[in-house]
Amino acid sequence: MDKKYISECEVQGQKIQIETGRLARQADSAVLVSCGDNRVLVTVVSSWQESNMDFFPLTIEYQEKFYSVGRVPGGFFKREGRPSNEAILRARLIDRPIRPCFPEQYRFDTQIAATVLSSDGLFPVEILTGIGASSALHISDIPFQGPVAFLKVSLADGEWILNPKEEATHDMDLIVAGTSKGLLMVEGEAHFVSEAKALEALKFAHQSMHPIFEMQEDLRSKTGSKAKRKFSSTEQDKDFVQKVQNFIASDLDNALSKKDKMERYKAYDEMKAKTLEHFAEESEDRSKEIVIAIEDLKYQKAREMIIKKSRRIDGRKQDEIRPIACEMDLLPRVHGSALFTRGETQVLGVVTLGTGDDEKIIDSLWNSHRKKFFLHYNFPPYCVGETGRFGGQSRREIGHGFLAEKALKVVLPSHETFPYTIRIVSEVLESNGSSSMGTVCSGMMALLSAGVPVTDQIAGIAMGLIKDGDQVTVLSDILGDEDHLGDMDFKVAGSKKGITALQMDIKIDSIDFDTIEKALQQALTGRQYILNEMQKTISESRKELSPYAPRIEVLKIHPDKIRDVIGSGGKTINSITDETGVKIDIENDGTLFISSATKENLDKAVKIIEGICEEVEEGKVYEGVVTGIKDFGAFVEILPKTSGLLHISQISHERIGQVSDVLKEGDKVKVKVLNVEGNGRIRLSAKAVESDSASSE
Repeated sequence: MDKKYISECEVQGQKIQIETGRLARQADSAVLVSCGDNRVLVTVVSSWQESNMDFFPLTIEYQEKFYSVGRVPGGFFKREGRPSNEAILRARLIDRPIRPCFPEQYRFDTQIAATVLSSDGLFPVEILTGIGASSALHISDIPFQGPVAFLKVSLADGEWILNPKEEATHDMDLIVAGTSKGLLMVEGEAHFVSEAKALEALKFAHQSMHPIFEMQEDLRSKTGSKAKRKFSSTEQDKDFVQKVQNFIASDLDNALSKKDKMERYKAYDEMKAKTLEHFAEESEDRSKEIVIAIEDLKYQKAREMIIKKSRRIDGRKQDEIRPIACEMDLLPRVHGSALFTRGETQVLGVVTLGTGDDEKIIDSLWNSHRKKFFLHYNFPPYCVGETGRFGGQSRREIGHGFLAEKALKVVLPSHETFPYTIRIVSEVLESNGSSSMGTVCSGMMALLSAGVPVTDQIAGIAMGLIKDGDQVTVLSDILGDEDHLGDMDFKVAGSKKGITALQMDIKIDSIDFDTIEKALQQALTGRQYILNEMQKTISESRKELSPYAPRIEVLKIHPDKIRDVIGSGGKTINSITDETGVKIDIENDGTLFISSATKENLDKAVKIIEGICEEVEEGKVYEGVVTGIKDFGAFVEILPKTSGLLHISQISHERIGQVSDVLKEGDKVKVKVLNVEGNGRIRLSAKAVESDSASSE
């Protein structure tokens, strides 16, 4: 048996332990990460055969086993199936900071597999997964420029908390990853937190990472500090590269001068085709070198243009926002819609209001819960002028949708105030930079269009960075090319008073906190400008819902009255729904959610239920309906399902021989409640109403 190695550290009173050498020994590297009763196994395998792809083929698999919490999976097959959205999001959290730490020329198929084996619900397992991925790579022979630390930092009652319980609520929750040099990734949400507080959180997180770095270094030392495997990067023929770049220089300058994306890309393609044709005679197999030479020069020239000439690809200033256009109510039959266009990014936001039946059921590790708000983001290939496969969502689409969902959910009204299930669908129609932040803007306007009484208004912006030595340029509202060629993608969403969502990915080894602070402040200015532009089109929620939206009324009744509304065997509630066509959901505390396609039927159902729940008052006059005739009097229904006896002696001041001489079933009659007896019997009088009327005259 191989020897087992263990290293551990403590973070704010929580002991984290990494073990290797006992499990999954045929993988290139494997670690078991523990904290409390949590156990996460992370394995890494990297192929020895180089891939022919022109990118690093890294895949992250994150698996949550239901046995880890003592549960059997739901569904027919009773086994774990395709990963949930939450599992996909956690896989992305590992990928984003780990990927930049591999050498740029490394092209070997690599897979990281993380499996949650045991979970106590008291520690965020995605943090253990990230630490495990970094540790497994750091102690292996796979080239990796780590270690990387992961932390969750939260703000509660003015105090910073590290790695809090999952179910707790806080003013801010950020997952932060970084190396000892600086941050690599930030992902999180906040409740209108200031830029200064967000920066404070990032600094606190990075300062708190040092024990995690030391633990990984200690484990690597204990396992023998394996030498990293050698790999051959493609050696460039410098003379040939220079020849290619000299040939394309003027054409590339011309392409970079085109502000329109599709024109610019067309010029790139023509330049590439022309270059490949020109050099085809030299050799049959140098096309890959030519493409790399073209991309390298494009990268250099675009960055130099921004850093040294202060000119962006589309001619804007560093902090300038592209032209914004907003349109409302494009779709007549939906409950709310808005089109947000910013430069060459265009997003259609559509809101659908649903009832309790439309809530999304989430079957997570620890429990099943319902979501009353969710956002779906669609990125079809035509939005970037390409063809491609439709059907299913990519991990990117799920991640972008979740970011926009976090940004907007803070301003939604409580379910008691607005008892609807809310679904936003984002249809990206054009994309050239930050369609996720375009989704935030279009989604916000669609909510206003739908009449959702939001508490504030949100916009989003994507920031970029070009860093060359000591020269640093922060860019507002970045283009797709600036994202690809730049060193940072920093998305910030929020209102004028604070941040609601953050996402940052750094593509270089580090940036200083002064640069992050500048980016946050520049994002605030840009966000406020975008909000002002949006509010020129719509500044508040519509007062009326769409005529095609369901109508929902919330009633609060005494819990003792629930059985009266339901009736024996559901007889009463079924008769109400049959008569009015409404749907009624009853909660144990006496809250009733009544939904209908029409207001008329809704009002009718509400009136019936209010009648059932109304208490009969002695001395009050009611207009009732005769439901039965007897020799001794008549039974009169004064409230739904509530009747009293109108004795023959109380029908009139004049003598009556038979009740049927003056009353018949179905007659309406005004009666006064004389008294309600302890057994629930109600005595009524019609002549008392006559007496009261006469005395008032």
